[in-house]
Amino acid sequence: MTSYATAHPSHPRLSANPALVAALAVALIAAATLAGAWFFQLVLGIVPCPLCLEQRYAYYLAVPLGLLVAFVASREAPRPVLLAGLALLVVAALANAWLGTYHAGVEWKFWQGPTDCTGPVGNFGSAGSLLDRLDTVKVIRCDEVQWRFLGLSLAGYNVLISLLMAAIAAWGLVSTKRA
Repeated sequence: MTSYATAHPSHPRLSANPALVAALAVALIAAATLAGAWFFQLVLGIVPCPLCLEQRYAYYLAVPLGLLVAFVASREAPRPVLLAGLALLVVAALANAWLGTYHAGVEWKFWQGPTDCTGPVGNFGSAGSLLDRLDTVKVIRCDEVQWRFLGLSLAGYNVLISLLMAAIAAWGLVSTKRA
């Protein structure tokens, strides 16, 4: 009787390389999250507010960094290089979870958000052009939820996804450090 690992020799390499597994998982989750964000924006017409756009930065970092860490892990890079890459993924994901928590708190009116997307709309120029500008200006407010599912907004889901990515990267970091 043969085991699955014996029958599929590529799997032992993955299980023996937690940095590769963690970095690939983080990159794939980040790419899927960005694809979802762009789907909501381009297909469903849910325009992101300034805080939503800022929350994408961590994903834009995580995709190439995760792929780079996975690549160097597959080439048996020095452990300090892998640890630094995984640590950067953990920090980026945790910072993004913090930003998502802040945004969700703004949506729930727990605290004031940034003035560029939660304060009064101003600076329309002269009074004569005010009506013309009101027709062309669309302010996407950070404190108004455009979509919820199971009680969570997209900012809330960003927190959960970012925490998942941080946990996976941290697992890869700790496992690589022990190896």
